[in-house]
Amino acid sequence: MAEIGKPINRIDGRLKVTGAAKYAAEFNQTNMAYAFPVRSTIANGTITSIDRSAALKSPGVVAVLTHENAPRLKAFNQQEFSRARGRLGENLVPLQDNKVHYFWQFIGVVVAETYEQARHAAGLVRVTYAEEKPAIDFESELPKGFRPETAQGQPAQLNTGQAASPLAAAPVKIERTYTTPTENHHPMEPHATVVTWEGTDKLTIHESTQDVLTVRAVAAYFFSLKPENIRVLAPFIGGAFGSKSNPWTNIVLAVMAGQAVKRPVKLVITRQMMQTNVGRRSETKQQVALGASRDGKLQVIRHHNNSYSNNLTQYFERSGSPTGVLYSAPLREITYQVARLNIGAPTFVRGPGDAPGSFALESAMDEMAHELKIDPIEFRIINHSTANPVNKLPYSSEHLIECYRTGAEKFGWARRKQQPRQTRDGRYLVGYGTAVATYPASRASASARVRLAADGRVVVQSATLDLGTGTYTIMAQAAADALGVPLEKIRVEIGDSDLPPAPVAARSVTTASVLPAVLAACEMLRKDLMGLATADAKSKLNGVNPAEIIFSEAKFFVRSDRSKSDSYSDILRRNNKTALEACTTAIPASGSGLGAPGASCILAPTDSEENSDAQKYSFQSFGAQFVEVWVDEDLGTIRVRRVTTVHDVGRIMNEKTARSQIIGSVIYALGETLMEETHFDKRFGNPVTRTLADYHVPANLDVPPIDVHFIGKPDPHISPIGARGLGEIACVGIAAAVANAVFNATGKRIRSLPITPDKLL
Repeated sequence: MAEIGKPINRIDGRLKVTGAAKYAAEFNQTNMAYAFPVRSTIANGTITSIDRSAALKSPGVVAVLTHENAPRLKAFNQQEFSRARGRLGENLVPLQDNKVHYFWQFIGVVVAETYEQARHAAGLVRVTYAEEKPAIDFESELPKGFRPETAQGQPAQLNTGQAASPLAAAPVKIERTYTTPTENHHPMEPHATVVTWEGTDKLTIHESTQDVLTVRAVAAYFFSLKPENIRVLAPFIGGAFGSKSNPWTNIVLAVMAGQAVKRPVKLVITRQMMQTNVGRRSETKQQVALGASRDGKLQVIRHHNNSYSNNLTQYFERSGSPTGVLYSAPLREITYQVARLNIGAPTFVRGPGDAPGSFALESAMDEMAHELKIDPIEFRIINHSTANPVNKLPYSSEHLIECYRTGAEKFGWARRKQQPRQTRDGRYLVGYGTAVATYPASRASASARVRLAADGRVVVQSATLDLGTGTYTIMAQAAADALGVPLEKIRVEIGDSDLPPAPVAARSVTTASVLPAVLAACEMLRKDLMGLATADAKSKLNGVNPAEIIFSEAKFFVRSDRSKSDSYSDILRRNNKTALEACTTAIPASGSGLGAPGASCILAPTDSEENSDAQKYSFQSFGAQFVEVWVDEDLGTIRVRRVTTVHDVGRIMNEKTARSQIIGSVIYALGETLMEETHFDKRFGNPVTRTLADYHVPANLDVPPIDVHFIGKPDPHISPIGARGLGEIACVGIAAAVANAVFNATGKRIRSLPITPDKLL
């Protein structure tokens, strides 16, 4: 009856297609007011005055909050905030001072009876400023920036200056500069918050977030509340792509507004605010140099990474990440320089660091292969590494060469011509390109609670989230297998800060973290239930060695004699139990929706205690991307005709939802490769790419057939379940594969994203 791996339909699918799934903005409350932010119209300076009078006279307005009259929040202290598990997209506490750091910063909030009234009144607030010249131009500000010390917990500056001599001595060398633009997330559901205060010390927040526990921590810190008095709910999220990993100032504004007017308040940001107030991927300028012997062996890799941040965060795009894990070379130099701009803080965007970084590295690898007259796949195999080249630890599980070979066969790579401009179809030039995909395989501490009722129904709980990735479904599959219970008997409850703790649903960490916790809780419950049966004189399993007992169909059987069985329901009823529960942490069930307050849980080891291999191996996922493009020789337009994508991501929990994730990730990357970019007016700092009318993303006709394959071999070291996350890896390498295919088609090398017709003409 094994459910894991099967292409099972999403168990939440019917709720979504029928509209029964409720998202944050749909949790309307009685007597609810609406909040709309007031935003700055300068990029740098101070507010000298705010005239609220016209807004206050506008119909329906309940309150207008600015730094002059907003509630005073707890002062921000980074160390104390971090200890409280607080995390912000930018270290900006709204309405606490008159400083403006970027154009369209939230500097006030209007609360009114309707959304339309709040939005209209926000436009009536008059603000004057003492304006200062903003830092907007990336190139001119870069030399004044900073050199970060760490990147993803590793030294950010690796072997600085040491590559020059090996490069000079290398028989074959290339040095190229690649650029990627500012990019934005734009999930279907914008950030939304519904806040309900109960008195002065209890709070419920319905939020579109990737981390209910961090939202709770942020509200508790700034409003001086006990975390247990705050409940954050996010049962469904309409996409995020990293923009909802960290709480942003809109959440604090909503809580503040609710506190001020003593009513439930809803705040939903606009599509234009998605461009400015909730993070983005910063622009990068990457200089890659490769030196090799004439037989194709790399001797040195140098990757200089330049990006931007602002004064409100230390976050920067870690585009050197793939260079730190791919290919053998005696020396690699990786450095970072970060400009400080008066632009809203950058943050995680799907495949952070690795997506833009792979565009540079994998384009350079293709350029070097062409220089050496070696097939690009063969060149990568020549330089393949089975261990992390920086920390020297072997990979926990690595099948990249199998990805190359599987992809080459499925794609028909053998038909590719080595020299460009050799294949055409009418006026179209046809090209093939390939690139490596790689992404860190992460696992974090997570907990789960499982309850088996006497009627045979099972509830599985964790404070994790489902961003549309299929988490509900694979949690149910794991529980079904671990308990031997039909899938239709299992209900999954997630997206609630009152449930057992789980990590942020980001960095492709959920599957590898939460599924082992579910498995552990189920195994503990099963063993406890088995103990009741073997100790029960009325059971056919009385006195049987537990090692001789197997399970399926919600029953225990003696392995050698299946006529000796006992159902889960009968065991519970004979022992006068309405339910049995197990937890991976000793967390009370109060407020969980399971049983009576104070229901006990059984203590289980945490992931960090289980995973003794964490210091012995380097954990990384791999893949290979193959792309065919057709380029109109007259117009320069590019059509991606097909994609073959092969991935080594450990055990596949659900072939259907996994394939869906890969397809979505490829489409996301095609958008970044061919059309997405945000421009800022370098005089004033305002984005001139304002909405989805200007910021282009793929539509149905832009999406080619995408052929997905998995290696499917479990990772024996990441967890007992052997699965790694896969939500981000497939957007890594696509840009380079397309650029390499465009070169193969046209003979013209494009080193700047997006690849638009003007760059080919």
